[in-house]
Amino acid sequence: MIVVIPKRLAEELEGRGVDVESLVVDFLVRALNLDPRVGVEAHLELASRYLEEGKGLADKDLVQASEKLHKAAEEAVKALAAYFNVKDVLNVVEKRGRWTVTELEKAVRAISSKLGGWFRDSWDAANYLHVWGFHEAKLEPDGVKDRLPSVERMIMEARKVVKGS
Repeated sequence: MIVVIPKRLAEELEGRGVDVESLVVDFLVRALNLDPRVGVEAHLELASRYLEEGKGLADKDLVQASEKLHKAAEEAVKALAAYFNVKDVLNVVEKRGRWTVTELEKAVRAISSKLGGWFRDSWDAANYLHVWGFHEAKLEPDGVKDRLPSVERMIMEARKVVKGS
């Protein structure tokens, strides 16, 4: 299914830095009172898509590859925060209506306490891509490719955790 958002609304959302797809997932799960697992799986689907898009761009467009890989990591964090029911973070996100760096960071700490320090390290690699690869556009191909396995591990391990339950 493809949903088209009117241009004016899309511009406003973009100007506010809102991740529309992730917002729609969270909104629909809450509004329709869906099983939270549906949201977890939807975030993992987005993470996988962004990971594949990032991989595909790693030799062509380093800025966009960096952004896609960061978004993949973000979606893995959101999925696992919901899966592990990190209430203090999820309550703030629901009240605010969107995720911020602060909530992502708190979620990463909570998830790392369950999965290990590698998860925080992988998040740090994804954040490096976001800042130095996307915003600053300073990374060379090896800088992106060296961090790709860390992001990939986040998604693969998140899938295993969710599938194993």
